[in-house]
Amino acid sequence: MTVVSPKIDLREIEFRVLPMRTRFPFKYGIASLTALPHLVLKVETEIDGILTRGIASEGLPPKWFTKNPDTTFEEDLPAMLGVIGHAAELTLARPPATFFNLWRELHEEQASWATAEGHPSLLANLGVSLMERALLDALCRRLGSGLHAVLRGNHLGLRLGEVRPELSGAEPSAFLPERPLSSVRARHTVGLGDPLTPAEVNDDNRAADSLPLDLETCIRTYGLTHFKIKVCGNLDLDLPRLEALAELLGPGALFTLDGNEQYAGIGAFREHWEVWREKAKIRALLDSGLLLVEQPAHRDESFSPSVSTDLADWPDHPAFIIDEADGGIDALPRALTLGYEGVSHKNCKGIVKGLANAATIALEEEKRGRPVHLSGEDLANVGPFALFQDLAMMAALGIGHVERNGHHYFKGLSAWPEPVKASMLEDHGDLYGLHPEGYPTLFLQDGVLDLSSLNAAPFGPARLLDLSSLETVDPRDPAGFIRVGMPEDQGL
Repeated sequence: MTVVSPKIDLREIEFRVLPMRTRFPFKYGIASLTALPHLVLKVETEIDGILTRGIASEGLPPKWFTKNPDTTFEEDLPAMLGVIGHAAELTLARPPATFFNLWRELHEEQASWATAEGHPSLLANLGVSLMERALLDALCRRLGSGLHAVLRGNHLGLRLGEVRPELSGAEPSAFLPERPLSSVRARHTVGLGDPLTPAEVNDDNRAADSLPLDLETCIRTYGLTHFKIKVCGNLDLDLPRLEALAELLGPGALFTLDGNEQYAGIGAFREHWEVWREKAKIRALLDSGLLLVEQPAHRDESFSPSVSTDLADWPDHPAFIIDEADGGIDALPRALTLGYEGVSHKNCKGIVKGLANAATIALEEEKRGRPVHLSGEDLANVGPFALFQDLAMMAALGIGHVERNGHHYFKGLSAWPEPVKASMLEDHGDLYGLHPEGYPTLFLQDGVLDLSSLNAAPFGPARLLDLSSLETVDPRDPAGFIRVGMPEDQGL
């Protein structure tokens, strides 16, 4: 059968922004998220002579793409907008080409420019990934197919050997599941400042709504069984919190630990690990439910030669994966060589890169004769675009549980225009329900998200949504972006 890989001619790009604030502070690593601008990117393309639009979006959080404690959000934002604007300009300048050929040239040119400008790879990829997602949405809509069919049928024209030589000849049908997952299990984020019980809710963390807030209530309301626990690298804080979590979760819970780059290295993490295990309840929790440890060391230390030694000297160590260190296209192969057990997938790190990582994981599993981890992690994704596209990728990649926190830290879809809310309830009633306070909220039952309507859609919502009420913005104008993209009464 001949595979159709249409040429995409990008005609126009439009940027809009939605100011958003959290229900209560989301504390991770060195950041405390209270508000952010949610950027929406709309493209107009011509694919096989037919004008087709596509949309992607991303919240722009502090201190994830770059982790410099000495800068403010206002100082970091121009760099985030700069890489997005530059990627858009590069893509607009390209002649019509298949998705993969567009990506290859965009990735190479963006990487070269970012290196010259001093931007880290993780940040540079943000611009590339937004273009990928918007173009992929347009392609899926033009082909009339959902994401999984487009990927597995290689309508992108992927040649993964040009991404990593060891992947030469690798076809998506060989490493993607035969069918997309019909549901995924939510792995609930336990942020550093999240209250664990109703008694811990106070004026500093109280939300002005009736959605579940403390962990105990979230478990009861959503039927949660999987969790992602943030640790901060301070024993005085982590030890009592892990004891409290062990008491609350019990032995049946499955969870990951996220170090968010707060440890000097694997050896430093081990020192804390051994102290934790001196506590019987924590030891029982770790032994019964720990799935993996995500990014304990700072990204700059993640590939230190000491990693290999530290892991070799620790024969019964837990499985470690990289997240923030997954910047360059060679990050995962380097990590596997050092002894890491896998990598996270986030759409903000790239679609093609995620597919290459999935292919590399499949090869590594064959070589090792045991599972290697491709996890699904969140970046406070909210519907309808960022969340839907993230879930669609998880379903296509076969990732059965994924960190979900956008619905927890943000008040459903309350910030979006009314037509968007109505469309979510009409088209995706398996994912969203109407909250008594009058806005759609994510529908979690027994800790599971039903992806039926999502899999039947293209790459995102079932229909293109009217976003004309959102303010247009120019990535080249950070001051103007902040002016319209941040809530008036709250900054970062």
